[in-house]
Amino acid sequence: MQSSATRGGGMDGSTTKGDCDTLESGGYHRDTNHKSMLSGVAIKITLMFVLVGTSVLILNQSSYPLEFFRNHSSFSGASCADSSSVHQYTLPIPPSSPAKDENIELEKTLRKAAMKDNKTVIITTLNAAWSEPNSLFDLFLESFRIGDGTAHLLDHVVVGAFDETAYERCKAAGLHCYAVTTEGVDFSGEAFFMSEDYLKMMWRRIDLLRTVLELGFDFVFTDADVMWLRDPFKKFYEDGDFQIACDHYWANYTDVSNSPNGGFNYVKSNNRTIEFYKFWHNGREYFPGRHDQDVLNMIKDNPIIPRIGLEFRFLDTAYFGGFCEPSKDLDEVITMHANCCIGIPNKMHDLTMLIDDWKRYMALPPSNRNSTTKSWTVPRICG
Repeated sequence: MQSSATRGGGMDGSTTKGDCDTLESGGYHRDTNHKSMLSGVAIKITLMFVLVGTSVLILNQSSYPLEFFRNHSSFSGASCADSSSVHQYTLPIPPSSPAKDENIELEKTLRKAAMKDNKTVIITTLNAAWSEPNSLFDLFLESFRIGDGTAHLLDHVVVGAFDETAYERCKAAGLHCYAVTTEGVDFSGEAFFMSEDYLKMMWRRIDLLRTVLELGFDFVFTDADVMWLRDPFKKFYEDGDFQIACDHYWANYTDVSNSPNGGFNYVKSNNRTIEFYKFWHNGREYFPGRHDQDVLNMIKDNPIIPRIGLEFRFLDTAYFGGFCEPSKDLDEVITMHANCCIGIPNKMHDLTMLIDDWKRYMALPPSNRNSTTKSWTVPRICG
């Protein structure tokens, strides 16, 4: 909610001429015959300094300096005439949450799933709709089993289950399972894109990943509609705190003009990424009705990012592809995501075709693969 000051009005909420311009200080003529006037001015100046000093003290007590969130699409080209379209928000980054009982259980699960370095895990989230037999979760698991050198990675997958059905399905698959609780919310049904339940689920996921970082674990987060066809760890950058796949890869791997997709990312646990995930999660309050990926696009070039010291790395769709922009060479592809695709039946249709394409490719002698089966027969419905 914007204050009257943010809207450009005066302290009483009124609007005065020149609000869109920089404030101008008014002058006065010194007149020794009007001491009472000067005394009044002096009192006002004193009160002003007291007020400013108090404000500075309050701001200094925050856990992190305040920064502006800007909706760049509204902000671009705004003028005094359309100043109402300019949305500016101040956002404090809160201190770390205290340890909770559920975090103890989460840490135990992460330790059991961790790789040889004792700190890296693969995380996905699941609800009943996505975990039904012969549904997306089955294709997700199958991709690991038929991928090129990916089967062993299943030992390190942690499933964040949003409901009891998903939790039991995870257990039946022999994976590491963690019950993600959200008081008063039922995530068991299909959360249609941009519905209220969908948004709650997406933001609960960001909060979960922040907790994982605070517990000291690096992770690869993957949506369950991402097919793992090769080992991605061989293609991640050695530097970079936050590495993320893209819907569209426009430029080089450090350019924020790329279009990131939150369905696949590799994140290292450190103070920078923890602060970033707090900043990102708080964005849900300042951009209501937006999902995590929208907010990420709004904040990826925010001035707070370099102040935190965070470094983005954007993953090339030539290797980390999807239905928005497929990886064209099957000899190079690492993952394929059912992005640019809404609805479980549509995802199932095209991902099933993708798995069939991959099986045909892997059945060929290595020397003949690229020349015989170079690319996909998908997307068909999606994309």
